[in-house]
Amino acid sequence: MTCNIDKDLIDKTINFHGHTCPGLAIGIRVSELAIQKFNMGDTRLPNAKPLVCVVETDMCGVDAIQFLTDCTFGKGNLIHKDFGKAGFTFFDREENIGFRAVYIKPAGNRDDRNAYIEEIMNADLDTLFKIEDITAPPVKPARILQSIECENCKEMTMESRIRRFDDKYLCIPCFMENEQKI
Repeated sequence: MTCNIDKDLIDKTINFHGHTCPGLAIGIRVSELAIQKFNMGDTRLPNAKPLVCVVETDMCGVDAIQFLTDCTFGKGNLIHKDFGKAGFTFFDREENIGFRAVYIKPAGNRDDRNAYIEEIMNADLDTLFKIEDITAPPVKPARILQSIECENCKEMTMESRIRRFDDKYLCIPCFMENEQKI
């Protein structure tokens, strides 16, 4: 099986990321898996299904996920948990269904970069990923919180990130700086 995403869209994904690489290929394929599992069609259309994606890595593939599934950090529907794993959880809050996919490296030659990319792009999705269905959201919906001024640097900071130190409200960097002085 080869990737079912249109070549033009793959080229646009590569352009968005800046280069082609095995990590981007993994992101393209896990995005393809989400598009198939949720019957999404073109995720960039105005009425596309709103997904949440939790990524457990900061690899190149996250750019493909942003571009192809419309999950982004700015909209709060792309969450990064720095576990160092090629694990990706997609969840449809409207349907209350989801899945977690973990990349399983194919046995092929990883010394030849182009051959490795080709192998990823042509493999069956169920041989590339260990897939597990989930029935609970991986994260709570984002909350809009008040901003509080840091009493040291005077920058506005989300209230959940403010720390109290020596009777002052401090942002995390100012808190860490003050804590190191002790």
